[in-house]
Formats: sequence, structure tokens, C-alpha cells
Amino acid sequence: MRIVVFGAGAIGSLLGGTLARGGHTVLLIGRPDHVAAIRAEGLRLTGRIEHTVRLAAETSVPSDFGAEAVILGAKTFDLPSAAGLLALEVASPVPTLLPQNGLGIEDPVRAALAAGGWPEPERWVVRAVNSLPATLVGPGEVRAAGNGEIVLGFAKGPAAEATRFFAMLLRGAGIPTRSVRDLEKELWRKALVNAAINPVTALHGVPNGRLLEEPYRAESERLLLEALATARVYGFSFPDREVRADLERIVRATAENRSSMLQDLDRGRPTEVQAISGEILRRAATKGLDLPATRAAVDAIRARSRRSAPARGKPS
Repeated sequence: MRIVVFGAGAIGSLLGGTLARGGHTVLLIGRPDHVAAIRAEGLRLTGRIEHTVRLAAETSVPSDFGAEAVILGAKTFDLPSAAGLLALEVASPVPTLLPQNGLGIEDPVRAALAAGGWPEPERWVVRAVNSLPATLVGPGEVRAAGNGEIVLGFAKGPAAEATRFFAMLLRGAGIPTRSVRDLEKELWRKALVNAAINPVTALHGVPNGRLLEEPYRAESERLLLEALATARVYGFSFPDREVRADLERIVRATAENRSSMLQDLDRGRPTEVQAISGEILRRAATKGLDLPATRAAVDAIRARSRRSAPARGKPS
């Protein structure tokens, strides 16, 4: 299978490297320094995986590559522009996986693909919930710091065939993959945990495991409960005990991981705070809910991001 990872950051590179180890022909599309390192030395997977993978890496998709599937790995703030570029560089629609954090990202991607010339993008775009912890250590190296999985919805609706395709592809490469009846509920479940982990770890510069300690635990739980109140007014009635258990389980499983938001702040890049906490804040406001801790966290992350100009290039 010929697979393009378009926007090969931490998660995209980890998925691409794992698929290449499984025998697929994988092309990583990423930033020039990451591409140059992979060409020279291969992609180094470290942490729970110790392996160097030889695979192709470019800054754009060659016209003769013949992609049969795409993992669109760009960050949420880059997704619409990345989808527009993808439609130009891969002119024939193929199954396309979205493993990003956040809520409500699918419609802008479908619109950008349609504007770029893909017919019926709703047939090709497959949303996923990703909990695989990955850190881009530096150009050419990704660390898998713990265990996780990919969650897909059951194969139904316009994207049923594409969903079945990705379920088989990922499982066949040994990537833990689970299918659920209500993917929207799982997207909310992940958003709750992200809203509790990412801002606290990013603002304090600590790995996930420190959230088991005070004062980080209390800050994280305040954000969790505000996000949970929002989920409930939208019809997702998670029990308190269940979401607290989800949070602790994921923190323990990814204790050594530096959250994606922390990695972005470390590199002076934009963060995904709008798609996670910002979107929860927006949805809460439409229902008349006030989330003071979430609002303060979003403001603090945005202020921190403005302190350094982001290095923008190929979406990743």
C-alpha cells in the first residue's frame, strides 16, 4: 500500500514509521529539517520502540507517487491550508485519516478538499481519536513515550468503505485500533482529557506524569470538571468517576510524555488550544456556561504563544 503522511510531525511520523515497518510504502511530507534528517539517517523511533526506519521523505508529494491513502497529520491550526495543499498535490481522492486533537475539525477539512477539487470529500475523510503518545525529539527522531490506541467509528454512512480500509490498514501494521458505535462521544472523552492535561503541562513545563502531584493535579481537575459540565449540556453524560479514572489512566500511561501543547510552546509554534479548550469555551458560552479556569488557561496559553514568532512552513 502506498501511503502519504501529509504533515509528518510527531504523530504522523510515528504512524508512518510503524506502517513502513509493516511493509507499506510510506512517504513522509514534512518540514525541510525533518525531511533532510530522515533522508540522511532514516527515521529513528525511540522510547517503547527502538528502531530506525528507512522510508521516503519529501517537502511535497511527487506527481508520480500514486498515493492510495493519506494520513493528514497537520496540527489543527494548519488543517484547512494543509487540506487545500493536499488536494493540489494528490489530485485523485483517496481515504484520508484525521487523527488530530480537538472538536469540530472535519467540516473545514472537507470544505478545503472540495475547494481543491476533490469530489464528495465526505466519502474519503475518516475521523479518528488518537491517544498514541509521541514526541518529536528533533529532526528525524520521534519518541513513543507510552501506550495508546487509535479509535474509529463503526463503518457506516458515506465514509464506511474508507473507515473499513483504515481499520484493516492500522490493525494489520500492529497499531492498536478499536471501533466504537458513538465516535462523537469518544471525541468528547478525548477532549475532556486533553483540556485537563495540555494547558497545565504546557504552562508549567512539566511532563504528563507530574499531574499526579499537587498543585498540578488540582489545576487539571478544575479544567476537567469545567469541560465535563460543557459535555453534559451537549448530551454526553459521562459520570464524574469515569472521567477522573480516564484522566488518571492516561496520565499514568503517558507519564514521560511531553504534551503536544508543551512541545509547541517549547518550539515557539502556535498551539492547538483553540481546537481543544477554546472550542469547549466557545460551546459553553453558547449554552450560557461560564468556565473561568478554562478561560484563564486559554488566555495564558495564547499570551505565551505570542511571545515568540512561530516558525511556519510545511504544515506539520
